[in-house]
Order: sequence, then C-alpha cells, then structure tokens
Amino acid sequence: MFIRSKAPLRLGFAGGGTDISAYYNIYGGYVLNATIDRYAYCTIEPNDNNKIEFCAADLEATEKYNADAELPVSSKLKLHTGIYNRIVRDFCKGKPLSFKMTTYSDAPAGSGLGSSSTMVVAIIKAFTEWLNLPLGEYDIASLAYTIERQDLALAGGKQDQYAATFGGLNFMEFDKNDKVIVNPLRLKRWIRNELEASLVLFYTGVSRESAAIIQNQIENTENKDGQSLENMHELKKEAVIMKESLLKADFDGFSQCLKRTWLAKKRTAYSISNSFLDKLYDDAVLSGAKSAKISGAGGGGFMMLYCNPCDRVKLVKSLKEKEGNVETVSFTDEGAQAWVIY
Repeated sequence: MFIRSKAPLRLGFAGGGTDISAYYNIYGGYVLNATIDRYAYCTIEPNDNNKIEFCAADLEATEKYNADAELPVSSKLKLHTGIYNRIVRDFCKGKPLSFKMTTYSDAPAGSGLGSSSTMVVAIIKAFTEWLNLPLGEYDIASLAYTIERQDLALAGGKQDQYAATFGGLNFMEFDKNDKVIVNPLRLKRWIRNELEASLVLFYTGVSRESAAIIQNQIENTENKDGQSLENMHELKKEAVIMKESLLKADFDGFSQCLKRTWLAKKRTAYSISNSFLDKLYDDAVLSGAKSAKISGAGGGGFMMLYCNPCDRVKLVKSLKEKEGNVETVSFTDEGAQAWVIY
C-alpha cells in the first residue's frame, strides 16, 4: 500500500509580510495569493520492520531511524522529523509508526513560491489519509503553521500553509488570536484567462533564506520602525485594492498595484532587493513588462512579471538572454489532495 499526496505552490500577489504574527496580532493582515500548477509531493509506504526512512529526492537527502515515539530533529530534514513527532504525539498516543517516506517539489527551496510550507502541508495530508485523522482544511493549515513556527521555530508568515491547503485564488484575513478567514475570489473565467496570459515567471537562479529576511521584518515591526511599519500598512491596503481591481477586471489597476506593492515591500527590510534584482526589473520594463515583483520574502527566487499578452513573446525572449529560467503559469483551484494505491 502507498499513500500519496500533493499540495500546490503559490504566487503571492499582495499583502505578503502582513501575515507575520508580529504584525497581524496588532494590526491585522490581508494577503492576496493564488495557487499554481506546481506541487510538493509526498509518498508514504507503511511497513512492519520498526524502521523509519525519510527520502527527500529533490534534495538528495536520506535519513534512517529506528521507529520511536520521538525522533531527533534532523538538520537536513527537520520538516519531516518535526511533523512526525507532532503527529505521533497528538494523534497516535505516543505509539511509533513504521514507514518509508519520499518527498520532492516542483520548485527549489528558497524559490519564493512557498515551497517549504507547501511540503509541510503535503506531508500532513498524507498522514491524514493514512491514519484517517479528523482534520479539515483549517485544521491542516493551522497544524502546519504550528509545526513550522512553534515546534521548529522557523521564522515566516502564515499565508503559505492556507494557500497550499485550500488552493485557488484567495483573499486571506489574519487577525489576533490565530483567527484566519480564507475568502475565495470567484473570478469570471475570462478574467482568470487574461491574468494567466499576462503573467511570466522568471527564476533568478538565486535561492535565498527567507527566514533571515522575515526576521528582519519582524524586528522592524516589533521595534515600530517608522518607515518599515508605514510600508507594511501600505502592503495591507494594496491587497484590498488589488482584490477589487481583479473583481472589476481593472487590469491596469492590477498592474499599478503590483508596482506599488513591490516598491513598498522593498522598504520593509533591507535585504528584500539588491542591485541584481533592481536591474532585472528595469531591463524587464524596457522589454515589455508593465510591472513586476519578487514572489515571497524577496532576495531572489521567482520574479513575477505582468505584461500585455501581445508583448509576452518579446519579454520572454529578452529574459531568456539572462541567466535564469522563464516559465508561464496556470492557476489551480484544488488544494492539498491525497489518495491510496493498493
């Protein structure tokens, strides 16, 4: 028997950063994002040999353990061991499990597409299917967040876990006391098609450690740094404006909002942009892009570019002359899924 699962990665459109607890616990946060046709995958193969094996195929990392109620948190595969420990403690009454787990992702770590949190959701979804756990969508997303931010003390926001679990294009509200509301945007099909046709992804080839950038944002927020806090408020406001622009099919408004969002985001932490990214942005605008921003925390990963669909070929040709990968994107409606193969 095999239990398989997958969870979709996401593009962050607006409001990223307002989903960190230091901000939303005081001011509340708004985020607009959409899941795309790239996934994190997990396969669990149960056995009875009292062994546990984790294999992250894309990282070329494998770790083996004797089955125990609690595993040492691995430096290589801390997500895998951290999730196992929480699942056994909360749902198995401390009884060890025995299995082989294989994981991989369509995007590298540090891509800005929420790959780490999406992997956590995929793994939890596989355990939920295998053990028949009583976990709904909000439960899975909340558990994923708790494991990452509390159990493993990894700095980060809250949008990725909910995007991966629910799927689709969503406007998310984050409030104090861990209250989260996921509002699906019911876009007309032609609006969605136009948006897909207008977007280009460029992988900069630079994998960055998002935790360091987010920690800088957290410190600026806690210290009530005037410029950083003002721009966080701007990011929250732009998420609302962008949502309204999409619902009204105001694509110029969407593009202008994307531009303002990137400018505001760069002012929330010193390491979000750099000379390489700034030049990439400027060159892309000269080649047909109307606006652009880095998806995720910043510093590298994927740049999301918006253009007139008629200019996309010209833009793609220009980007292909640079070091990096050019990709188009399609949105997906479904969140995390799991199934059993006998």
